[in-house]
Amino acid sequence: MCCSSATLAVWASAWLHGAAASDDALDALQAWGEDHEVVAGDDAAAAAFDLPLTGNVPAGPASLLAALRARSATGAVLVLPVPGDVRGLGGPGPFGEAAVRAGEAVVFTGTGFGAVPQAIAEGLVRWTVHAGGDPVPPPSSGIGEAEHALTDAIRDSAGALQALDVASERTGVRAELSARLRARPELSWPSGTPGRSLRVLQRAEEVGAILALAQGDEPGGALSASAVSRRAEALRPLTEAVRAARCAAVNEAARAFADQGDLTP
Repeated sequence: MCCSSATLAVWASAWLHGAAASDDALDALQAWGEDHEVVAGDDAAAAAFDLPLTGNVPAGPASLLAALRARSATGAVLVLPVPGDVRGLGGPGPFGEAAVRAGEAVVFTGTGFGAVPQAIAEGLVRWTVHAGGDPVPPPSSGIGEAEHALTDAIRDSAGALQALDVASERTGVRAELSARLRARPELSWPSGTPGRSLRVLQRAEEVGAILALAQGDEPGGALSASAVSRRAEALRPLTEAVRAARCAAVNEAARAFADQGDLTP
């Protein structure tokens, strides 16, 4: 599903460019946990953001927003890294390793730093700020290209699964899908978030929920280990398309707020 890094990327960009209040940005993060704390993962981040190192009494997320403004951050970018694709994380290092483990990160453009969230207890999320991250967004498709790629991947994956005879009937699958979608956090987005970004995010969440069911389902019609492997291979393009669509939608929204700020007298 959409992640806490997406929420921070959009709201931080909106706040940095005068399109959102800090209290609203902080409230939006509570969809992912009632409490958030911020620490530095290295000495450079501790000095640049005036944050305590991991293991010390943490700071609050308001301190992170203030530090972003003090560092003249120009926005934030969502990165959803996977092994073998860590674009936007500034190369090998602790930041990239932490981001891959989490499957998500925020890069604060114009600063050379980024943050990785971790749920460390029920209702508590810790953000660790690291040195690293490219100063510009990682190469990615535009939102239009990502939306079309998602549509194509849905069609192609459905055909491949049918050909492999692994799209088996499953009792109660509609109810299970509805329950999964209802279980998603109730997210809020800043006023002025582009409608296309919201539409693509919604579509990606729906497809992501279907994908999670397919990946977690019993083999069904796949009667051998090789058939199970072929199913995973058939779903891989759809997984990549969902990931690209989420990044494109979030980063398009963040860019839109940056552009609005640039036009403000």
